[in-house]
Amino acid sequence: MSAIHIIVVEKRSDFRWSDPASRVMTAEEFVAEQADGRTRQRKVINLCRNYDYLSMGYYCSLLAEARGDRVTPSVETLLDLQQKKADSPRLASLNRLIGGLDEVPRSVNTLSFHVFFGQIEDPQLAHLARRCFELFRCPLLEVSLDRVEGSNAWKIAQLATLDPRDIDPARDSLFLSALERFTRRTWRPALVMPAPRMDLAILHDPRDPLPPSNAQALQNFIRVGRSMHMDVELIEKKDFARLTQFDALLIRETTAVDHHTFKFAKKAASAGMPVLDDPNSILRCTNKAFLAELLRDSTLGTPRTRLISRRSLPALADAIEFPVVLKVPDGAFSRSVKKAENWRQFQDIAQSMFKESEIILVQEFMYTAFDWRVGILAGEPLFVVRYFMSHDHWQILKHGSDGQLEEGRTEAVAIADTPQAVLDAAIQCAKLVGQGLYGVDLKQHGSGVYVIEINDNPNIDAGIEDAILGDLLYRKLLEHLLRQFEAPALENSVADQPAYAPGRLVAAHQ
Repeated sequence: MSAIHIIVVEKRSDFRWSDPASRVMTAEEFVAEQADGRTRQRKVINLCRNYDYLSMGYYCSLLAEARGDRVTPSVETLLDLQQKKADSPRLASLNRLIGGLDEVPRSVNTLSFHVFFGQIEDPQLAHLARRCFELFRCPLLEVSLDRVEGSNAWKIAQLATLDPRDIDPARDSLFLSALERFTRRTWRPALVMPAPRMDLAILHDPRDPLPPSNAQALQNFIRVGRSMHMDVELIEKKDFARLTQFDALLIRETTAVDHHTFKFAKKAASAGMPVLDDPNSILRCTNKAFLAELLRDSTLGTPRTRLISRRSLPALADAIEFPVVLKVPDGAFSRSVKKAENWRQFQDIAQSMFKESEIILVQEFMYTAFDWRVGILAGEPLFVVRYFMSHDHWQILKHGSDGQLEEGRTEAVAIADTPQAVLDAAIQCAKLVGQGLYGVDLKQHGSGVYVIEINDNPNIDAGIEDAILGDLLYRKLLEHLLRQFEAPALENSVADQPAYAPGRLVAAHQ
């Protein structure tokens, strides 16, 4: 069942636009609602005339939060706006975004403009409008500016909430466009289509030369999602403020803790949205030092591994059996993985890596013609692939000195045809991290199976990981997110912190 949008107004006449799906209700009706055991998640847009403390508008947001609805604006936002401190740090941070006002006559010292869900017509003020909505997430805002005495510079004087009756009829199209973008629903008279079961955002980077999902796989997610009555949209880093207008997040971009992918995951999780990869999995899997400690305390087989620092390096001269592999803990795609054949190479590589990290890993070298990659979803095998080493190299990916990349071949394997010892190790290993989506890398060496690492963001590429299951692989991933979204426990998720979009100058006062 999809989340539904509800607009709350004090008087039915305050919302003068069409309401084809009867999604507008008065504040009195909203307050008087009785708990009905509903499991459908709701997103409430509070457009009351007044949000003052203990006013009807205030109580609508308060009760929405108490009922587990995701409401805009939140009570926290209302309290922030009521402080009306022009010198607050958040208001001050907006001043550097003010631009495009050089042609305003010097006799004009005060300006104001209206912002609808972060949108305004004037492109020169669009960034400022979006940022105002990001920091003070209120659907209708009036932004007031004061001229800095004796200059062409301006500063934020105040942000104030707007009464929906203050929307100029000449700006109806902007308001409706902003509302449609925010709710991702049509509010003009039209044939009402069935609401999707879930709105899914897929975070990706179209410029990444080594993405975790190729372009065809992303299109497969969209196509399969639509067949399951979901709305699926590809988003990028620039869409951070729009994130919570969706119901769930799938990250198909290489993750790191000091990276926007981690911020996306944290924001989604804090808003009660299902997310793959979740923040804890990113935190645990992207650092090989953490994984080394995690695996060392388990009964799983792993190559002999030790953590070293600059201080402990000299003592290793007689303790290392070569060859060994050195790794920067948060490296990805073999970029920060090197092999040392002797002590001299070891020292050179280690000193170079210490420039990136205070701690590095030294691991027993264990050559195999291929690595097993077992995809695990919620504790169950999803796919199995053999990743073969690149030609005349000891790694799957070979980074050339000229920047060229050589990749070994891959071979999909049916789960039923995978050695049970490999599957058991992968399942046990993934459970140490969580119940999300993981790619467990293993080697069969001699008579044993050894875990190399756990990836929180495993590749899902068309023609490789989906070679056995086809569309069923995408369906399983989407069903996992859908089950989490439709779970009754999500009624208690935190209030929605919605998106923003562009806006325009509407008033000037001398």
